[in-house]
Amino acid sequence: MNAIVEQLVELVKIPSPTGRTEQAVAYLENQVSDLGWKVRKSAKGGLWVTIPGEDAQHHRLLTAHVDTLGAMVKEVKPEGRLRLTNIGGYAWHSVDGAYCMVENNEGKWITGTILATHTSVHVYDDARKQERKEENMEVRLDAPVKSAEDIRELGIGVGDFVAFDPGIQVTETGFIKGRHMDDKASAAVLLQLIRQIKEEGLTLPHTTHFYFSNCEEVGVGANAEIPAAVREYLAVDMGAIGEGQTTDEFCVSICAKDSTGPYHFGLRKKLERLAVKHDIYHQVDIYPHYGSDAGAALRAGHDVMHGLVGPGVDASHAYERTHRDALENTYHLLYHYIQTPSL
Repeated sequence: MNAIVEQLVELVKIPSPTGRTEQAVAYLENQVSDLGWKVRKSAKGGLWVTIPGEDAQHHRLLTAHVDTLGAMVKEVKPEGRLRLTNIGGYAWHSVDGAYCMVENNEGKWITGTILATHTSVHVYDDARKQERKEENMEVRLDAPVKSAEDIRELGIGVGDFVAFDPGIQVTETGFIKGRHMDDKASAAVLLQLIRQIKEEGLTLPHTTHFYFSNCEEVGVGANAEIPAAVREYLAVDMGAIGEGQTTDEFCVSICAKDSTGPYHFGLRKKLERLAVKHDIYHQVDIYPHYGSDAGAALRAGHDVMHGLVGPGVDASHAYERTHRDALENTYHLLYHYIQTPSL
């Protein structure tokens, strides 16, 4: 568990908004390159790790994504502020006051803060009421800029990427809080699982592919290049917490249905039985406003049994929080799942 948490913290600190994930993928590639498994990159920039199993005809696939929410520069304002366009599905109020970094044309990240245009209560009558939406949000760079020309001299322009400062903290009580638990928590779990297979010399019943997706937040992360032999496809993402949900910050959440529809009944029940058999704290839940790489694979026409599990994450797509217990329960469910024959 210490290794998973350490990997999570390291991953979260790497800026990787969708479309600019090269560093995060390189981190994962470096971590697994010495383990001896087959590794390759997709044209989209994701990372495949293939572990041969006893059954080479019926494969399974597990995927987590390392791309995160973020933004791009939409407009350079005359006074030297930046208007943004969002990357991923978040509400603008969730980034109001957040620290961020803007990448210039030389690859340097310049820090700043995302603010509403009418933030000061000492100046604006509507500071408390101004709607947090795209046209009312801007970046205040930590640079002496007063004009659009000053911004251009910094090498910043329309289309440059903006990453959110994760603000990551690990508490003595076992919580991990900050941005991008979605889905770097699950990526850290899969990374440790790959390492554990090697260290224990496990022989898997099926050839198993691990795919670290890099564009899930825009809906097209792992819906292509899926080997034809894949029979079971398991997305490892975050479990959604909120009013009416069974998921909490300590469980592995097993999704029965999200906004795309029900997940494969047989695979879901198999995961539940494994959790019960091995005394793994879990909850079955429905995520009403959610889509995963597994759902994207079905929409792309792949004939697979699809499932979705992950650690419970509070305040998703904002300042998120999970707990070591949720990571541990997710890890143990996957550990037993990959050693169990396919349906």
